[in-house]
Amino acid sequence: MLRTFLLLAAFFGFTGVGLGAFAAHGLKGRLSADYLAIFQTGVHYQLVHALALLAVAVLANTLPGRLVGWAGGCFALGIVLFSGSLYLLTLTGVGKLGIITPFGGLAFLAGWLCLGLLAWRLAP
Repeated sequence: MLRTFLLLAAFFGFTGVGLGAFAAHGLKGRLSADYLAIFQTGVHYQLVHALALLAVAVLANTLPGRLVGWAGGCFALGIVLFSGSLYLLTLTGVGKLGIITPFGGLAFLAGWLCLGLLAWRLAP
C-alpha cells in the first residue's frame, strides 16, 4: 500500500500543480471568472487530497489495515470525481457534469471518516 499511495500522491500533486498553472496562464482569457474559480476549486481540492494521500502512504507503512486502505481509496476516488468533474464542467461547458461533483465530496468525507475511525481505535 505504501508504494501505491505514494505514487498516487505524487501523480495527483504533480498534475494538480500543472493544472493550476494551466488555469492561471492558459485559461485566464478563455474562461469566465466564475468558471475559472470553479476550475481552481478543483485544483485546490486535488492538491489538499494529494497531501492527504501522502499522509495515508506514511500511515499505511506504520498502521496497516483496511481503514488506511479505504481512506486512500476514497481520497483518490474523490479527486477523480470531484476535481475531475469540475475540470470537465469548466472545459466543456456541460453543466450536467456537476451532478458527479457531490459524489466526489462524499468520497472525500468517507476518507476522512476512515482516518477518524482509525484514530479512534488506537490505544490511548
